Amino acid sequence: MVIKLKIGYRIRNSARVMALPAVCAASILGVGAADINPAGTLPNPFFALCMDTHDARKRTIEQQAELLKQLGYDGAGHLWLEQVPERLRTLDAVGLKLFQIYIRIDVAPEAKQPYDPKLKEVVPLLKGRDTMLAALMAGGKPGDVSCDPRAVELLREIAGLAKDPGVRVALYPHTGDWLERLEDALRVADKVDRPNVGVMFNLCHWLRVEKQRNYRPLLERAMPRLFAVTINGADEFDDQPGWDRYIQPLGRGSFDMYSFLKTLRQLGYVGPVGLQCYGIQGDARDSLAESMKAWRACSARLGADIQR
Repeated sequence: MVIKLKIGYRIRNSARVMALPAVCAASILGVGAADINPAGTLPNPFFALCMDTHDARKRTIEQQAELLKQLGYDGAGHLWLEQVPERLRTLDAVGLKLFQIYIRIDVAPEAKQPYDPKLKEVVPLLKGRDTMLAALMAGGKPGDVSCDPRAVELLREIAGLAKDPGVRVALYPHTGDWLERLEDALRVADKVDRPNVGVMFNLCHWLRVEKQRNYRPLLERAMPRLFAVTINGADEFDDQPGWDRYIQPLGRGSFDMYSFLKTLRQLGYVGPVGLQCYGIQGDARDSLAESMKAWRACSARLGADIQR
């Protein structure tokens, strides 16, 4: 089977793709980066996000870029709008990409500042970089459709701001926010009706807000607007508060990540995959290295499946 790459994504190393839970890594124990056949791997760029929020070493932005490069990641995500020039400069210096910048939007009618005005300064810096704005949207009860008109107004404004620099806006479903479910993100994106506005699938938040685990129909529906996916090791169910079981290093947990990523491949998804690292304690190097090992191992397994 021939794998077609979506134009616009720079793949620096096709061996850096798809990984999964411990069951996957164990099934091909001993596979290392040098053993992987690039022709058998998958096309998705693999980047890390929130890798700095709980890093015990408290690495600088420059140190983070160097670490991601050493471990084989394709780039990073960036939280909020401070230090964007520094993030760009340090990633550029090691040949990596800034995949996403996370922003907050407040859809409440009374919000005097619905999004950070610094956005107008940041967006021009992203021209030609294929960087997304990942939009978390709060200000109303989760899923309240009465907030849709205001959300559509704000997103069209931001989409217009981002159009000339070639920046896309990906709606980021987040537990507890007004935009909490992928179904809500799809509804809003359809109403916005702009080619540079799409959605994200975030595994940890989907696990938290959904009781069922049948993700395929939802992903099929999302495909025309699916700009990005974020994953991590996770247990299939967790009735406790917090993220200890829903956000783990890749390769851990009972959630069948192999089947999930195989489904993405079957649906033709070739966009970026982000590693969610929020809340993971200890030295970030350890968890990032563990996750990359699982990613590479399962990339090889999935690639082998494709070639059969």
